[in-house]
Amino acid sequence: MEIVRIVSEAQELHQDGVDHNATVMDSNPPFFATYKSLFSSCRGSRNEEAELLAVECDLPLIDLGRLNSKLEAKQCKQEIITAAAEWGFFQIVNHGVSNSLLGRLRRQQVNMFRQPFKKKVLDFSDDSYRWGTPTATSLKQLSWSEAYHIPLSSANKLARTSRCVIEEFCVAMAQLANQLVDTLAEGLGRDGTYIRENCRRNTCYLRLNHYPPCPLPGEVFGLVPHTDSDFLTVLCQDTVCGLQLKKAGRWVTVKPNPNALIVNVGDLFQAWSNGLYKSVEHRVMSNPHLERFSVAYFVCPSKETFIQSSAQPAIYRKFSFGEYRQQVQQDVRLTGHKIGLTRFLA
Repeated sequence: MEIVRIVSEAQELHQDGVDHNATVMDSNPPFFATYKSLFSSCRGSRNEEAELLAVECDLPLIDLGRLNSKLEAKQCKQEIITAAAEWGFFQIVNHGVSNSLLGRLRRQQVNMFRQPFKKKVLDFSDDSYRWGTPTATSLKQLSWSEAYHIPLSSANKLARTSRCVIEEFCVAMAQLANQLVDTLAEGLGRDGTYIRENCRRNTCYLRLNHYPPCPLPGEVFGLVPHTDSDFLTVLCQDTVCGLQLKKAGRWVTVKPNPNALIVNVGDLFQAWSNGLYKSVEHRVMSNPHLERFSVAYFVCPSKETFIQSSAQPAIYRKFSFGEYRQQVQQDVRLTGHKIGLTRFLA
């Protein structure tokens, strides 16, 4: 099938969505119009990587309430350490973030994304609202998603109703993240002081994600394959399937668990742990019928913070977070994808 026909049919589906739910569709970014040249140059070829079948899996599930038990705390910590080393991902329950707070945040998030597209673009003056992939040179590099990327230092720019719930959520997430950082550092025979002191409010950030229905799910990812460039990410997702991760060279689909948060190791923790903890490649698949929402809290240091393992011999050379980010951005511009830690081998 010619790509022109595929796009035409997709646009008809898109228009059909407008007829049934004008408010929602009017709020979605103009993917087809903006990336018209990518669709036109595709020549109808399928994104084979996006179409690879993935098995469904349950991530390791850890009850953090056991950390409060003298009898179970040690075993609970070991489960966290093992999951970070073997999977790079795990789920947590009894994490201290209330369902009421999560519900209020989700309602606020939906309201923010249901605004008209033009209003979202004007919401922030510092490029906090983002969508698509400006650097994409092919469809496999395009993410069919939009997000509010909110540095916690600039959260006061939000409307008061949004700011209040986001402030409360970030306080709860910071406490949770510090608890996890301490446990993972303990697994290395270290403590989490260095990470906690360098990953403060003014360097961490929140990302509110929205994945609109995509008429071409076999052509475009919701979010392209990548690893996270932070120490740790804590994710709250809805019940719509989409998240996949690489396990033993194969993509696996994560079953949504409405009662759990997902934690994944970032590049910096992999380097700091000398490769013990794994920053695992993951992606989000697009969905032709359902929209998907998620919220990610990223534990990031200042640009001046140096990352160095205490283990010898060290796999990675010493580098600053600023240097790492600059290299990642340069690689994405030049190659269309992130290369990451292999650039920093000792």
